[in-house]
Amino acid sequence: MKLAVAMTVLVLLVGGSTGAEPQTLKVYISADMEGVGGVATWAVQASAGHREYEQFRGLMTEEVNAAIAGAFDAGATEVLVSDSHGSGQNIDVEKLDERAKLIRAWPRPLLMAAGIDETFDAAIFVGYHAADGRANGVLAHTMGSGLIELKLNGTMVSEGGFTAAIAGDFGVPVVFVSGDQTACKEIQDLIGPIEAAVVKHATGFYSATMKHPNLVRKEIREGVKRGLERRHELKPYKVARPVKMELTFSDISKAEVFSYLPGVKRPRGNVVVISSPDMVQASKYLNIALYLDTDEGS
Repeated sequence: MKLAVAMTVLVLLVGGSTGAEPQTLKVYISADMEGVGGVATWAVQASAGHREYEQFRGLMTEEVNAAIAGAFDAGATEVLVSDSHGSGQNIDVEKLDERAKLIRAWPRPLLMAAGIDETFDAAIFVGYHAADGRANGVLAHTMGSGLIELKLNGTMVSEGGFTAAIAGDFGVPVVFVSGDQTACKEIQDLIGPIEAAVVKHATGFYSATMKHPNLVRKEIREGVKRGLERRHELKPYKVARPVKMELTFSDISKAEVFSYLPGVKRPRGNVVVISSPDMVQASKYLNIALYLDTDEGS
């Protein structure tokens, strides 16, 4: 009897010491505004001080909350949100899901991917838009400060593509994107068959057919959950190192000033080329380009 009790205690002790560690799931959410459902113009919805901005920053906050809810539905243990539109101070901090932490304002390292690192398991893009020059993309542009094209190793990328490349440098896959149909297809064509929520159908630069916000939030929540459940089959978007970044400016004088930096080449009047060891360094150069004047675009 004593032997049986001793063996039981030993089994319990050994079992307790070799038990599996608690599972963690860290999720990163980068949120823009041009791709939020209902947004059509900067002049009315997407710029601070305009007629519907307060209403639409609320809708942006609710779409982010839907993504947070989807993340926790999938088992998230930690969520970090990056407010990545305009001033970086759009999400209503009082209405944000209290389970998440929030990064705000500029300048900041890694731009729209500020705060991401190798400890995250997946990244989510909410409210993203297409690159500059895309037809039928609501408010399609690339970053700001007069940038009209951004290339990484010869491949044209949108803000989503650049941010996905930063995440990929840390081994973090993007698993979900929301925005209009052009933005979603653009990012899927670049990085693979991630989950997407098409929250509006763009019919021009300023026009789109919209869905009701309740339907949009439902699609985002369900899409984020699916994306996180598929995270092991979705690969990080990795850009080969060193990273050759090419910036094309609409204003030739901005390219001229940027070319004064050491290591920057200027093959054409409005084009500069920088070779960086990785995406972290590339993002620092892009930060400088975005601060050549006071324009805000992200």
